[in-house]
Amino acid sequence: MDVRTPWQALTRPLAYPRSVWPWRSAGYLASGAVTGAAALAVLLVLAMFSLLLVGLPLLLFAGVALGGIERRRLRIAETTPAADPHRVPDTPGLAAWLRIRVREQATWRELAYAVLHATVLWPLDLIVLAVCLGLPAALLGAPLRLALDGQETKVVKAYLVTSYPEAFAASLLGAVLLVALLYPVAALAGARAAMARALLAPRETELTDRIGEVTRSRARLVDAFEAERRRIERDLHDGAQQRLVALTMTLGLARLDAPPGSPLGDQLAKAHDEAGQVLTELRELIHGIHPQVLADFGLGAALADAADRSAVPVDADIELPRLPTAVESAGYFAVCEALANIGKHSGATKARLTARYASGSLTLLVQDDGRGGADPAGGSGLTGLADRIAVLDGTLTISSPPGGPTLIRVEIPCPPPSA
Repeated sequence: MDVRTPWQALTRPLAYPRSVWPWRSAGYLASGAVTGAAALAVLLVLAMFSLLLVGLPLLLFAGVALGGIERRRLRIAETTPAADPHRVPDTPGLAAWLRIRVREQATWRELAYAVLHATVLWPLDLIVLAVCLGLPAALLGAPLRLALDGQETKVVKAYLVTSYPEAFAASLLGAVLLVALLYPVAALAGARAAMARALLAPRETELTDRIGEVTRSRARLVDAFEAERRRIERDLHDGAQQRLVALTMTLGLARLDAPPGSPLGDQLAKAHDEAGQVLTELRELIHGIHPQVLADFGLGAALADAADRSAVPVDADIELPRLPTAVESAGYFAVCEALANIGKHSGATKARLTARYASGSLTLLVQDDGRGGADPAGGSGLTGLADRIAVLDGTLTISSPPGGPTLIRVEIPCPPPSA
């Protein structure tokens, strides 16, 4: 049975005393007494400064600091860690930190917990430990106390013990009480941990806001990535490619002016051919970064072009409207990677590409009649393909049994195209 809290441990009452949870519960309450006493001292000092309006930021800082300590201390009583509910400031500096902390509900919950912990909770922890552990310990030590004091001794300042049979009876009673009182220790520790988690851990609305912020941040990264891709493509097209075209033309003219059959003419011819090959490779590189047909005519035309250029004959069935730029780019490169894998690894003689947009989702299907056995872990580019699609909340499904066929399905949610 997976036990994560003292309350769960209490559901097995016979096994509970033999587990580690009694001592973890006692340790949680004991450490709470220590942090509570320290928090009381700190809050009293800061309350004095707050009268001068100097300690208010420090009071908030103390609540946040204690909240962080208490979230770590929860690991004593619970095996599940508590997440930090605070957001990271957009800009560095104390002023930005204070602005974002003052606006967060978690900050004020932590301050309320700090006041409650410093005034009520830690004395309660101390009282429970004194009764549930201190009383049985005093009874258990009765024989030793009698041996040290001589003729008689008082146990827990009330019960007079004058003989060893009475002392051992008190010790036996202490052992029984110790086992019995371990259960309320766990109950209080579980209640304290649950309350601390409720006040100090992020709530559902805060987690939802954080997920929304992550989603928006990811969308901004996708847009920035596409913008950078276009900038690189434009710089190569307008810069390096134009220079190579000019160099190729200059070499061609020089080649015409050189005497035929001369060593200079041969060298110029070789340089002219090399420049032409470099220009071809650069154009292919630019096309791979962001093909112009994708930008000008959309995903449907770009997929048809990719199918025409495939090494394996592709039967294309494409009916697509214009879609958001990031979706079109991800879909295009997903299909290109799939077609490249078919040509390199599948041994297929033909492939089929189907592209549709319906119900707010782009669906791409790439199928071949190859040998199958496609493995994303084999370095075929499928892992990077899945990562590219996951950025847009899309999914990649691969069906490739040994012997084939291989079917790759890509689904990317996106808003309906505007008129």
